[in-house]
Amino acid sequence: MSATVGFQDASRRAFLRRCAAAAPALAAGGGWLAGTVAGLSAEEVLPKHVTPETIRAVLKGLDYLASQQADDGSWITGGGQMYPVAMTGLAGTALLAHGDTPTRGKYSKSVQGAVEYLVRCATPSGLITGPGEDGGIPMHGHGFALMFLASVYGMITKEALRQQVQAAVRKAVALTSQGQSGAGGWTYTPGGGDEGSVTVTQVQALRAAQNAGFLVPAAVIEEAVRYLDKCRTPEGGIQYSLASGGGPRLPISAAAVATLYNAGRFDGPIATDCLKYVWDQFRNNEGWSKGGAHDYYAHLYASQGFYMAGDSYWDEYFPKARDQLLAQQQPDGSWNGDGIGQVFGTSVAAIILQLPFKFLPVFQR
Repeated sequence: MSATVGFQDASRRAFLRRCAAAAPALAAGGGWLAGTVAGLSAEEVLPKHVTPETIRAVLKGLDYLASQQADDGSWITGGGQMYPVAMTGLAGTALLAHGDTPTRGKYSKSVQGAVEYLVRCATPSGLITGPGEDGGIPMHGHGFALMFLASVYGMITKEALRQQVQAAVRKAVALTSQGQSGAGGWTYTPGGGDEGSVTVTQVQALRAAQNAGFLVPAAVIEEAVRYLDKCRTPEGGIQYSLASGGGPRLPISAAAVATLYNAGRFDGPIATDCLKYVWDQFRNNEGWSKGGAHDYYAHLYASQGFYMAGDSYWDEYFPKARDQLLAQQQPDGSWNGDGIGQVFGTSVAAIILQLPFKFLPVFQR
């Protein structure tokens, strides 16, 4: 593997093996529910801790997302008006987590529409953003869009669209790499500074691009890991930004765990201390709310970190989070997340509940 690839645990062979494992379900019509058509009961084919009620909740949520997609392929309702690129990237990722592709599965048209919309949002500079630049803070949306496009790239069969996505991803990787601050992080605009939440979004997007075979400079990832290390607090968590000072922020610390694992730093002191801090905070407060306004965001990344950390974490975390999410779902199938809206909340909930199905390598062990 090229030395320019910055993820120690990444493997094209592993990625292809996952794709091959997913192929039978996709060929049966797309989506993990296709596995139940072989004459087996749901209990016999579902991953551990995933119940039939979980399936019904996820499908209601994905139906809601599909119903909210605009004709141009974006999500601009349910809280998406200010952040259409971010919401489209997240909603598209939730649909990919169901096993659908642009050509197969119940939500294939929605996936295809999301791809086409985000390709149109790819600017000559490489920044993926719309006319309003996602409320003037485009790097969050850029990161989610890059992660989605990189994840869907290998599933695209139309050659012209595949080439468009390839060009968009290459330019987006370059924009992210060039937009890194001198301290090693990113903030809401390219090159504008650094803070934790945007930094973790960019690293995860780069991981997805690397998984899809795109070259990612090793130095960019090394600097990002060093940035998180510099933001580490005595408690083991991560503060908001290098210049902010103060104590650790649980949502950003949870995101840092997932990001460090994405970067292949499973056993280093940063990942170990950060995981311990996040795990202790979750165990000390078993309710859904973690004492802040970013609970869905915290769970989105903590769930990935706990899943990648192993069964001892996942077995304790997921059943409680699953039941809490199912209790919060609205009659129309949506979840309202963090005051941002239903598209954000529903996308996050669907991603968390579908992690055990392993359709997206960027979220896997």
